[in-house]
Amino acid sequence: MQDASPAVAATLVIKSRLLKQLEKDIASAASPMASAGARAKRAMLLARHGAVAEAREALTALHQLSFQHPHPEIGAWLHLAEGLMSYYNGFVVQQAQDRIQRALTIAGSAPALAEARVLASAWLAQLAFIRHEPGQLVEHAKRCLDEVGDPESGHHVAQARVCMAMGVAWHYAGDSEAAQRWYIRSRRHAASEGDDASLSALMFNMAGMRASQLRRESLSGQTARGPEMLLTVDSVRHYDAAVGAQMMSELTPVLRAQVLTMQGHFDEARQLYEEHLPQAMSLGLERLGSSLLSDLAWCRANLGQHEHALHQAREAEIELDPDCELDDRAITHSRLAQTFRLIGERADAERHQALADAAWAQFGEQQLQWRELLAASGLQA
Repeated sequence: MQDASPAVAATLVIKSRLLKQLEKDIASAASPMASAGARAKRAMLLARHGAVAEAREALTALHQLSFQHPHPEIGAWLHLAEGLMSYYNGFVVQQAQDRIQRALTIAGSAPALAEARVLASAWLAQLAFIRHEPGQLVEHAKRCLDEVGDPESGHHVAQARVCMAMGVAWHYAGDSEAAQRWYIRSRRHAASEGDDASLSALMFNMAGMRASQLRRESLSGQTARGPEMLLTVDSVRHYDAAVGAQMMSELTPVLRAQVLTMQGHFDEARQLYEEHLPQAMSLGLERLGSSLLSDLAWCRANLGQHEHALHQAREAEIELDPDCELDDRAITHSRLAQTFRLIGERADAERHQALADAAWAQFGEQQLQWRELLAASGLQA
């Protein structure tokens, strides 16, 4: 997600107990082969912090070792690391899934590759959430947690990730209390390992899910809550600056713009959208493109820029993917209905309001299906 210059700079400021431990493990390994797992985990951690260029350099060295000493253990770790590189260097979800699934297959049932298996299963659970496949999410999460066994036995990085995936799934399903229990468990595992990248991701995901919930409430006729939301979003930025995490540097401002729009700070939100939205959409927010553009149109309409708002609203209509998620579709139609109503385009406003009402009803049914599936999974926080 970052170019070479900031990625290299990121290595100078990363403050991670986990990174230091991995570097000690690499240095103390009896042979290059014995250090393969630690080297792959170090590369993945660098990628998760946003130091993509240095992560690629570390993986290239590991590939060279693999050519010299072909071994399933190195192959499993390499596929897992390359899967994470696909995810963090452009959010290419399908490619990431394919590589991580391959890692899981190579790992088989070898005792020496248990850590690779639980990490792969945890990441496959997260990717299943991104694809909105709750059945797959539950399957991968069960496999991960079953192999871990006692939660206190280790594998904290994997457990932090899979608990985060379960948390956002429950949050999306409309049960924030159940989500919070999983978030607490995720935070505990990440903290025990000194995994600042996981803590950063957890903070961002919690803030993002909370903002999405408030956005849905404000646009579906419920009373908007959460005036403290801006502080929550800003805390993500402050934490990342403190620990040297750069992955959310373009996404956090867009999240802040969504909150500012809900709070009626339209000019500040407009400026953030204009500055950061193009880059954020190129980094994996394409599915949100129509709803974010409709937000921008709403901001312009409230600032009296009616002609520009109309053009922006038409652009949002074009960008609306018929296969996008139901809540994104409902948010887009609701926001466009508001915008067209404000600028005097009554027919368009009524059309989008009808589409929004239908999408909200479908989304409610989907949330119920998710809650029933998650409740039946047997997975408890």
